[in-house]
Amino acid sequence: MSPVSTEKWQNWAGNQQVTPQSVETPRSTEQVAEAVRRAAADGRTVRMTGTGHSFTGAAVAEGVLLRPTGMAAVRSVDTATGLVTVEAGLTLRALNRMLDEHGLALANMGDIQEQTVAGALQTATHGTGRDAAGLASQVHALEMVLADGSTVTCSREENPELFDAARAGVGALGVITAITWRTVPAFLLRAQEQPMRWDEVLGRIDEFDAANEHFEFYWFPHTDGCLTKRNNRTQGPARPLPGFRAWLDDRFLSNTLFEGLNRITHRAPGVTPFLNGVSARALGARTFSDTSYKVFTSPRTVRFKEQEYAIPREELVPALRELRALFGRRDWKISFPIEVRLLPEEDAWLSMAYGRRSAFVAVHVYHRDAHEDYFGGVEELMTALGGRPHWGKLHTRDASYLETVYPRFGEFQALRNKLDPERRFANPYTRQVFGD
Repeated sequence: MSPVSTEKWQNWAGNQQVTPQSVETPRSTEQVAEAVRRAAADGRTVRMTGTGHSFTGAAVAEGVLLRPTGMAAVRSVDTATGLVTVEAGLTLRALNRMLDEHGLALANMGDIQEQTVAGALQTATHGTGRDAAGLASQVHALEMVLADGSTVTCSREENPELFDAARAGVGALGVITAITWRTVPAFLLRAQEQPMRWDEVLGRIDEFDAANEHFEFYWFPHTDGCLTKRNNRTQGPARPLPGFRAWLDDRFLSNTLFEGLNRITHRAPGVTPFLNGVSARALGARTFSDTSYKVFTSPRTVRFKEQEYAIPREELVPALRELRALFGRRDWKISFPIEVRLLPEEDAWLSMAYGRRSAFVAVHVYHRDAHEDYFGGVEELMTALGGRPHWGKLHTRDASYLETVYPRFGEFQALRNKLDPERRFANPYTRQVFGD
């Protein structure tokens, strides 16, 4: 039997905690397989955590918690094909730096790089893109340990059904031990960030979507202020922000000062509209170009809780107008901007963008603030539009709802029943979303 643990685990936001029955740090795929077999013999569940950047309980391990830190090796890099195989515990930050050293890059990514590659993939992490989709669409093959302790690889050619299900599998089909990424030659991005008024942004979303490889925007609640971001490839040379400007914008204003403002609004919610107005008016335009991952990602030190829904792209503008109207009807005082991103359709069964071009609407609150009423109101709006919740971000949906918005949900459940009938990889979150 594995040793008993008294070690408490919690996620980055601090809203998920667990004291697992035991903790292990495997250093190879075989050691993961051995841990799964021992867990089965002991009647325990088993899950490998990432870095805890999911706000849901996706990473909660009640039985055996496998730390990812012992499996962070780069197994192979093929610059001719762009295929790169790394172990599950490698962070996106380390992956990005390694790829850059070899003249390679991910075609698209989200806005932080602190997660492990497996954790980010299993929750269908995405960025914003007209043509380039999320992480699940950039995977060539997976290596994983199944509930019986066997190791299997899958790709479009080998075990394709498992590949389509497991790319965004929320850890419910097995423990991902290695990922082969399909990368592209390294590239520079030119970033154009521009403040803009609400009506202009909504009136030009289709234009911005069509004209830019990567478009997103933020709206500051209680104001007309938005910040638009347009990122497109450029031949260079790179023209990054000067060191002081980068520190001022991305470290001091976006993190240090923003933390201070949130502490104020936490104690005095009534000042939130005024401070949001100040923040929106203080935004300045900036243009710079740099290595792609340095443009895609930004430091995030202010802790928060988040909910994000993917809705059909054609529903975006009316949904945003109704969301703003909700602020007029509800007593919400929200200090965090609302983030809007776009993505082409994907084919991983549980990708939020499966089978349809999608718009993503993300809402946040300071980690010390109550989120239930705000997130509940937004969720009601998004689910009325057939919205799909991000697997790693807070929501209240269960299997009875999710099976209505994911066309392959029943096939995923059938495959799970076949591969893990005893629910070796279950936890409270998988029981909620998959209906155990």
